[in-house]
Amino acid sequence: MTEKRKLCVAVVFGGRSTEHDVSVISALGILKNINRDKYNVQAVRITREGQWEMLSNPDTLDSAETLITREGKMITFGGTKTHGFFRIGSSSAERKGIGIERIPVDVVFPMLHGTFGEDGTVQGLLSMAGLPYVGAGVTASALGMDKVMMKQLFFQNDIPAVDYLWFFRKDWNKLAGPIRKGATDEIGYPCFVKASNSGSSVSVFKAGDENELTRYVNQACQYDRKILVEKAIDARELECAVLGNDEPEASDVGEIIPANEFYDYDAKYLNKSSKVIIPADIPDKIAEQVRHLSVQAFKALDCAGMARVDFLLERRTNRLFVNELNTIPGFTPISMYPKLWDSRGLSYDRLIDRLIELAIERHLDCTQIKIVR
Repeated sequence: MTEKRKLCVAVVFGGRSTEHDVSVISALGILKNINRDKYNVQAVRITREGQWEMLSNPDTLDSAETLITREGKMITFGGTKTHGFFRIGSSSAERKGIGIERIPVDVVFPMLHGTFGEDGTVQGLLSMAGLPYVGAGVTASALGMDKVMMKQLFFQNDIPAVDYLWFFRKDWNKLAGPIRKGATDEIGYPCFVKASNSGSSVSVFKAGDENELTRYVNQACQYDRKILVEKAIDARELECAVLGNDEPEASDVGEIIPANEFYDYDAKYLNKSSKVIIPADIPDKIAEQVRHLSVQAFKALDCAGMARVDFLLERRTNRLFVNELNTIPGFTPISMYPKLWDSRGLSYDRLIDRLIELAIERHLDCTQIKIVR
């Protein structure tokens, strides 16, 4: 009896965004827990400068340090008939007297957070190369990264979101006074100032008055050309994980108790006093509403594979607002997304299996689309 061939999975991490380090930690969780009896695994690092490298001895990558320091050979993509990468200057290629070596890949697992990875750029590259990949496609990834476009889509689909206004950096440079007045009159204080295309709360600030608004907008402009000013409400922070393609399922609901005033970068990744409660201590009716809205938001953006949907539950009124949707959520074994599924009996390694299955399913579905030549 012929032994079943293992699928080759390329885990891609790093990247040019401000979330490079977070990406490394998420990828480490996958590399340490993926079932090696089922998969051959390749580790692909994108440097902070944007160079793609395939790391040597992927089975021995057991720490964030090794993912950062391990030697890597530069790789490039082939076409749709290549089904993988070309590794440049590898030792096996050199022994054969050639400069490049083809590395077949069945599925790519992008674990890239933020711009140049979670925003549709890498997804477009993988789609052009004809490679199946885990997670949302180009459109959903781009919408999930752009907070302004995401909110506009939420409002168009009757998904409740907090009031906001937005503007371009160049408009702020010319019309700071009128924009500041509009934010004061329409949004009020306190309010949140956010770079529209960013994640992990790297460029999120809470302003209490006009002076702080001005200072924080100037800071946010360093991260993006599009700025969002959003009404701040006194709310509990809830999260729900979604898994699937055209028929997605929602997990239990979790609650974040941030160590700081709000769930900023420090509270997420540095301050160990932040707490996660699964399931959240909320009425069943609200939990069901969270799950329903999570699936609704997932479908509105045409997501695939996975997403984490973040909510605000206003303390005074118990009104729910969708804060944002993350197409590549944090993926360490203790991150909220896998923990929410673990609470439903889907273990971390089995979750990886399921996402790979969904990637192949989605790719096969997309290959049925007729291409006009």
